[in-house]
Amino acid sequence: MQVSVELIPRDTETLLRDAAEVRSCFPLADMINIPDLLRFPLRSWDAAALARPHFPNVIPHIRAIDIAPDAPLPGVGQEGLEAVLVVQGDPPSDLRHLTYPNTTESIIRRYCTEAPHLAVYAAFDPYRRAPYREMEAIARKKEAGAVGFFTQPIFDMRMLDLCMNWLHGENVFWGISPVVGPRSRSYWETTNHVIFPHDFEPTMEANIAFARQMMRTVRKQGGNVYLMPLRVNLQRYLVPLCGV
Repeated sequence: MQVSVELIPRDTETLLRDAAEVRSCFPLADMINIPDLLRFPLRSWDAAALARPHFPNVIPHIRAIDIAPDAPLPGVGQEGLEAVLVVQGDPPSDLRHLTYPNTTESIIRRYCTEAPHLAVYAAFDPYRRAPYREMEAIARKKEAGAVGFFTQPIFDMRMLDLCMNWLHGENVFWGISPVVGPRSRSYWETTNHVIFPHDFEPTMEANIAFARQMMRTVRKQGGNVYLMPLRVNLQRYLVPLCGV
C-alpha cells in the first residue's frame, strides 16, 4: 500500500515546514500530493519542486480549466516530476482569473501526448452526482489515458465498500480526511455534498480510529490511501496512524 499526505501550499515556508514534519513524524508516507488553490499565490507544480528535497515523489494537482489551449502544460520538463493529478477545477471567485472550456479528459490527453513520461491520475467523487454518471466519467478518463484515481475523502465504511466494488481492479488512492467539530462537518456537507453516517463523531479520536480502520481495509484489498489532514495538528493526527 502506498500512502500519500496532501499538503496545502499556503506559502513556501509553511509548505517546507509541513513536508519536513510529515517526513519526521510519519515514516509511512511514500509521497505527498499538493492541490492547486487559487487563494494562494504558490502554484501546485512550483510547490512540488520546492517539496521534492523532502519527498522525491510529489504529485501536483492540475486544474484543467486554467490551461490555455496554446499554453505549455504545467510541470512538463520539471526535473524529477513523475506524475500529475488532473482535476476539472472549481470556477474561480475572482472573475479576473481566466478560465477555458477544457474538460478533464482533454487535458489528460494533452499530458499523455506531450509528456508521455508522466503518469496522469484523475479524480473520483462518489458524492457529487449519480453513481452511474461518475462511472461514465471514470471510463472517459481511462480512455483519455488516466492510469489511476484519487478519490474524494470517504467517511463511511459502507460507502468505501460500494466504491471499492465500483472501482474494482483500478489503481486507486482512497481519500481520508479528519472532520473535527461542527464547522468542519458543515463544510463537507454544504460544499462537497457529503452524507455522513448517523453515528459519525466529529472528534479527533473517532477520526483517528476511522482512519486506522479504513487504512487496514484498503491495505487488505491491495489499494493505496492519501490523507488530507485539514485544520488539524499534523503530529496529533498522523503519529497514531504509523502502526497501521
